Amino acid sequence: MSKKKTNNIKLVLTRLIGDVLEKSGNKPLNCKQICAQLNINDSESRDTILQILQEETRKGEFQEPDKGKFRLKELKNFITGKVQMTADGSAFIVPDDEFEEDIYVAPRKLLNALHGDIVKVYAFGKSKGGRKKEGEVVEIITRAKMDFTGIIKLSEHFAFLIPDDRKMLHDIFIPRENLNGALDGEKAVAHIIDWPEGSKNPIGKIKHALGKQGENNTEMNAILADFGFPLEFPKEVESEANAIPEEISQQEISRRRDFRNTLTFTIDPADAKDFDDAISYKKLDNGNYEIGVHIADVSHYVKPGTPLDDEAFQRGTSVYLVDRVIPMLPERLSNGVCSLRPNEDKLCFAAVFEMDEEAHIIGQWFGKTVIHSDKRFAYEDAQELIEQRTGEYSEEILTLNALAYKLRDRKFKNGAISFESTEVKFKLDHAGKPVGVYVKERKDAHKLIEDFMLLANRRVAEFIAKKGKGKQKLTFVYRAHDAPKPDALLNFAQFAAKFGYKINTRSDREVASSLNHLLEDVEGKKEQNVLTQLAIRSMAKAIYTTKKTSHYGLAFDYYTHFTSPIRRYPDVMVHRLLERYLADGKSVDETTYEKMSEHSSQMEKKAADAERASVKYKQAEYLENNIGTQFEGIISGVTEWGMYVEIIENKCEGMVRLRDITDDFYVLDEKNYCIIGQRKKKKYQLGDTVKILVKKVDLGKRMIDFTLVNQ
Repeated sequence: MSKKKTNNIKLVLTRLIGDVLEKSGNKPLNCKQICAQLNINDSESRDTILQILQEETRKGEFQEPDKGKFRLKELKNFITGKVQMTADGSAFIVPDDEFEEDIYVAPRKLLNALHGDIVKVYAFGKSKGGRKKEGEVVEIITRAKMDFTGIIKLSEHFAFLIPDDRKMLHDIFIPRENLNGALDGEKAVAHIIDWPEGSKNPIGKIKHALGKQGENNTEMNAILADFGFPLEFPKEVESEANAIPEEISQQEISRRRDFRNTLTFTIDPADAKDFDDAISYKKLDNGNYEIGVHIADVSHYVKPGTPLDDEAFQRGTSVYLVDRVIPMLPERLSNGVCSLRPNEDKLCFAAVFEMDEEAHIIGQWFGKTVIHSDKRFAYEDAQELIEQRTGEYSEEILTLNALAYKLRDRKFKNGAISFESTEVKFKLDHAGKPVGVYVKERKDAHKLIEDFMLLANRRVAEFIAKKGKGKQKLTFVYRAHDAPKPDALLNFAQFAAKFGYKINTRSDREVASSLNHLLEDVEGKKEQNVLTQLAIRSMAKAIYTTKKTSHYGLAFDYYTHFTSPIRRYPDVMVHRLLERYLADGKSVDETTYEKMSEHSSQMEKKAADAERASVKYKQAEYLENNIGTQFEGIISGVTEWGMYVEIIENKCEGMVRLRDITDDFYVLDEKNYCIIGQRKKKKYQLGDTVKILVKKVDLGKRMIDFTLVNQ
């Protein structure tokens, strides 16, 4: 058995032993009594339990008041966890310790805790029915958020902000002097400044009056504020950015490897302004190729401990809403000084590879460079060169494309998974209103860039991991992705089988191979999006961490993010650490970098949620003029209160509520991803095609309601 598996078993057994001792009222028990409680009777498991009891006693977690009898050092009545609000004002506290069960807290015992807050709760046992632990919040450790968007309701002497957030069940009281120019009926952002004991409502002040409800600018800014992203840069940050010179000194150029005379170009979306990666290309005399992946040298300009760096860290990432980018760095840097614009000298941090015709790496070099981009390609331009096979730099682009194909094939042979989910884009008019919807296609030009970026990310991570295997482990920021949990994978495999797809779950390699076959077979079919989304959901989430190193989805043992420091803070950390370790600097503190990695992962999730919210808003806005229109859709999700349907034609998603399906009483069958009528046994399953009518659109809540046609 692997060491990791043994440690997991010991961890579970330690929790179970703790539970037995807690339930005994902490009366000292011997190993035999504990094994009897756990129904353990084989000698190997008994030996493991005794070993755990002795180890935990040495650590001070257990006590041994009499020889061979053990008890907990203290009963765990106080538990820390995260608040999950329910619609009736009560909450469940989800403990930090994943082996602890959730604790129910009645509304009067919440101590004004809000959804997402981290709290300390006193657990006082089961409720009368005995089904769930109950408790009382005794301390609010961290507020999840203090800023809320909503609508201002004004009266003669005071005002309230009615929050948009459905999990925020309290209106915020706003004294008139705290209105900051906000008008009745307008959307605004309020900050909670006080919550007096015994008071039903918190007191707040208006930070930003956002403007009229329903206006594009108002709603996009409301989404940003909702997810905790600032609407502007502090003045000191803008001043610091504006003071950075664009000119590069000869002294700085002399410290770097000079690529200004090597053919270099960028390939980005047509509307991009922040170019943070460029590729250099040179055919060598020995027949090999020198390919450089040059990344904007953000860490040269953004120094630790400065207001600019602090702001970038807090933001964690740029946010890409439907109609705008909210950059992590001020525009002076993101679109100017750092952006690898054509026909300008720019500072970079590069990974340079010597490759043969088969895309095998013969040699590699990491270090600081100076480049001069010869050409700025939009993806469409590069794609045209690939397809037409003629035009300026077509030979170089075609060679890079051929090498990228070989890198890609090798990656998939090694067990990488090819997720190609559809990305919805909107055509907007001058006022930001959606007038059309289309699906963005990923072609060879996109994949070419992606494969060279993956190569640089992987090779940087491998280089540091191997360098740190000698005299000292080097703390680094990795991009980690765990293998899927077996039960999640099994559920997905059973569902895919209903469509005739087989998932082999015997080993990680076979899972990846059969998933790739499925994703290939499903391309262009109506169930593509549903099965792809479900496959992604069955996977673990990728995170930033100093600990784990492998990336399951890409089948890389080591992986990091090195290639986008203009828009991702972890890449800035990676640049600083790589520079330090190339100069043989000492390892940095792991705990500090792990906390920074956790924050980066959280901000990445918030940005993705904000981006999704902006798409939901535009979908609702697009369908607002289609009330009563009939569409064909695919069931894309099922819950106990309804089913989500994605319209095939425009990818807009809305909900059919169970209460609106009147031909029977329907209930959720969670395991089989369907809802079933109790009398007639009619079934609506994930992936089924249905006809719907657009019933109602609520722009404020970003919600679309459908009804079924021909129930």
